[in-house]
Amino acid sequence: MSQSLRIIYAGTPDFSVAGLLALINSSHQVVAVYTQPDRPAGRGRGLRASAVKEKALEYDIPVYQPVSLKDRQVQEQLKSLNADLMVVTAYGLLLPAAVLKIPRLGCINIHASLLPRWRGAAPIQRAILAGDDKTGITIMQMDEGLDTGDILALAVCEITADDTGASLHDKLMNLGAETLMSVMPAIAEAAANGHTLNGIKQNDADACYAAKLDKEEAKINWSQSAEQIQRAIRAYNSWPVAYCYYQKNSKPSILRVWQAEVIAHTASTADLPGKVLAESANGIDVATAAGVLRITELQPEGKRKMPAADFLNANSLLNQMLK
Repeated sequence: MSQSLRIIYAGTPDFSVAGLLALINSSHQVVAVYTQPDRPAGRGRGLRASAVKEKALEYDIPVYQPVSLKDRQVQEQLKSLNADLMVVTAYGLLLPAAVLKIPRLGCINIHASLLPRWRGAAPIQRAILAGDDKTGITIMQMDEGLDTGDILALAVCEITADDTGASLHDKLMNLGAETLMSVMPAIAEAAANGHTLNGIKQNDADACYAAKLDKEEAKINWSQSAEQIQRAIRAYNSWPVAYCYYQKNSKPSILRVWQAEVIAHTASTADLPGKVLAESANGIDVATAAGVLRITELQPEGKRKMPAADFLNANSLLNQMLK
């Protein structure tokens, strides 16, 4: 039986919970959880604990929420936990060099891409936007760079034609926990022999950067092709959600687009990108720079999301120019 390790787990959003649960249910001991400070959320803007904090408290695991890990006192607190290993998953705080060296076996990261492709904050959405047909999970020995450490394990996940940012998030969340647990015996065995597990160096020449998402980039650019726009709609579902503007009572109103498909019909060269060409129970057909996009699920401003057919029961966008 492999050695039981003392582990600090660092993570914040839903994506981090599966890895924490896998470790809790293993032979290893999670001695502490680090997560970001509680943040204002909801209409009342009351403080809300992270998903990882809520799960840690369920299991009576001590939780630490420093604003930064650069503070010397914070580092001394972390050192006092006497951990063998720190496992990091979407924590959201920079780990200084001093922190990387505190656990006996260093720090490892569960990253949602096949490194070195898509280093950075939003690898799931960037993979869909780029039209990648696969992505995956990398377990990486952390160093001072941005997702540049040696690779300890890889697991591939296919990106299907109907995958969204949300569906791929859930696939990779579970695959991340599975891949972590698949490599933990080798990490523990190496530790028993007095060293860390050897990894494979990344080829920096193949690296690309997955920039953090923002709401502005989710505005639909109808001057792109229908295929590009459809990928963007999938990538931004469920955040920040692709959107455009339509005219309602002679005023611009936001229309969020949750689902769309590329249809075989070709727009006339006289049809400008953004023009609504047709409406039916199947959806709303919009001209793009190349091809026609059919909106099938949408959300008018101040309303719930709904099938396009429901929206058309009380509205018509025919011949409008979506902006």
